[in-house]
Amino acid sequence: MKLFIGFHYSRLINKPKQFGLPVFVSIEPTTSCNLRCPQCPSGLREFTRPTGMLQNQLFEKIILQMKTHLHSLTFYFQGEPYLNPDFLKMVSFANVNNIYTITSTNAHYLTEENAKQTIASKLDKLIISVDGITQEVYEQYRIGGKLDKVLDGTKEILKQKRELKSKTPHVVWQFVVFKPNQEQIEAVKKLGKEIGVDEVKIKTAQIYDFENGHDLIPEIENYSRYKKNKAGNFEIKNKLLNQCWRMWQGCVITWDGKIVPCCFDKDAKYKLGNLEAESFEKIWYSEPYTNFRSSVLKSRNQIDICTNCTEGTKVWS
Repeated sequence: MKLFIGFHYSRLINKPKQFGLPVFVSIEPTTSCNLRCPQCPSGLREFTRPTGMLQNQLFEKIILQMKTHLHSLTFYFQGEPYLNPDFLKMVSFANVNNIYTITSTNAHYLTEENAKQTIASKLDKLIISVDGITQEVYEQYRIGGKLDKVLDGTKEILKQKRELKSKTPHVVWQFVVFKPNQEQIEAVKKLGKEIGVDEVKIKTAQIYDFENGHDLIPEIENYSRYKKNKAGNFEIKNKLLNQCWRMWQGCVITWDGKIVPCCFDKDAKYKLGNLEAESFEKIWYSEPYTNFRSSVLKSRNQIDICTNCTEGTKVWS
């Protein structure tokens, strides 16, 4: 409630006011990934920031600082979480501290053993990327990936849930719509139901260089973030408003303890603090964070990471 009031009050007076600590954060287990997806810095191996693995000691230090106000924690920013050998140990630690846990995976490492350990960690939600239901379509975006591994990994986690009589994790198939897979939307819903996942989520795709068009932009209007303007160029459909709930609700923590405003800052350009050196609360209320929120309220279209974002395009009420 404090965050919600602070957000709306800030919009009203056009000046950032923050009355509470965040209830949601994302943390990055690793920047490493086994795939080469063309719209992902991990896949392209094109980070300009340091790459590495989140260390368990730093993770536990962060959780102990934040556990009194944190409700949900997403173990994902860039990279494949299961490549961090301590990933599930971290999930367990978060759950012991009464934090709802979520991760997103390409499912290539959901072996029988990893599936059992995932259940044992009490992970609450598992999002599995399924961007095609045939290998030919799937590999057009998930370059280097094997659809059979995704299907087998999904079946394994569902099998272990049944055998261990566990209600968690809630298993979500996430299907990001691109031009090559746009005709498989209904088919992936049907397949997900047949296999027994808890939910199939259809998501629009973020494309980096969208202005002049791109082979991955879907032609089905309802599933595209972009539209052609009168000049024949592409632009985001929704108006970019000077507001963003994410700046009040939560943040992203990189593998090396840097605080960045949201998941669109993939290269950690806007570093707002360092948890290796400062407390989270000090960073959250700091001058750099206040200044960034102020820039969002006054001229969000001048912030490069915001110009390809659909968050904050409508008023929260």
